Amino acid sequence: MGTTTQKAAGTRGPLAGRTALVAGATRGAGRAMAVELGRAGATVYATGRTTRERVSEVGRAGETIEETAELVTAAGGHGIAVPTDHLVPEQVRALVERIDAERGRLDVLVNDIWGGDHLIAWESPMWEHDLADGLRALRLGAETHLVTSHYAIPLLIRHPGGLVVEVTDGTTAYNREYRKPLYYDLAKNAPLRMAYALAQELPAHGATALALTPGWLRSEAMLDTHFKVTEERWRDGLAQDPAFAVSESPLYVARALVALAADPDVARFNGKSLDSGSLARIYGFTDADGSQPDAWRYLLDARAGTEGNPEDYR
Repeated sequence: MGTTTQKAAGTRGPLAGRTALVAGATRGAGRAMAVELGRAGATVYATGRTTRERVSEVGRAGETIEETAELVTAAGGHGIAVPTDHLVPEQVRALVERIDAERGRLDVLVNDIWGGDHLIAWESPMWEHDLADGLRALRLGAETHLVTSHYAIPLLIRHPGGLVVEVTDGTTAYNREYRKPLYYDLAKNAPLRMAYALAQELPAHGATALALTPGWLRSEAMLDTHFKVTEERWRDGLAQDPAFAVSESPLYVARALVALAADPDVARFNGKSLDSGSLARIYGFTDADGSQPDAWRYLLDARAGTEGNPEDYR
């Protein structure tokens, strides 16, 4: 089953022979995670709604899943772009059926679907927030993950050792306090709870579930929309906000994911809320510039009023 595709996959690296689905791989952390999984030798199915023929409601035409798949292959893996709206069960079912037909297995499921920032009225109380926008944000941040897991997990548990990663914004410790506005709070806390809940059900099938968050992510939108800088000149953003010193490139959380996926003892993290900064100290990886930023430690200290110089958290 799927011998042609399997032969095309990378033959070297800690994840050689493994199959991963990165749901929401168009840009940012999702794209970086797909590429790094490929660099580690995996076959990676990259999904999203923006293709070279069609742009999603996010409206960023320059970032497509085809490009993500090409980057995966260029890194040494085998990238496969599959246009998918994860709110449409039929599309997700067809995606998983394709993975089964071509590969016969799924080893890593990364639920990184979001694309809802443009729907959030950041300063609005719940009753003033547009209801339709808020509910759609919840669907994008929670329902998509549920639909994808529903169809993908039966394939993932066919072989022992499967890993489900719920990607979100914030650790359990940080998200105990309100992440305003209400719709964002719900959308970003839901994956944390999903990981915890799945962690109660998956071990009986030899699989692990956990939540993973980047820190202050220098995504494409963060760089060019909010700070008006490029990745190469990201430190220019410190003039607007000195705390931006604790930010990280998408590569950082991608390296965290690969470390987890390649760890034979990853089950020790079952049900946990993990972040790139703390995992860097466990596994020893760094960001692209050799630093180990720890944004959530800085933000927790800032909340308590005990933070130091942001540069000291790198």
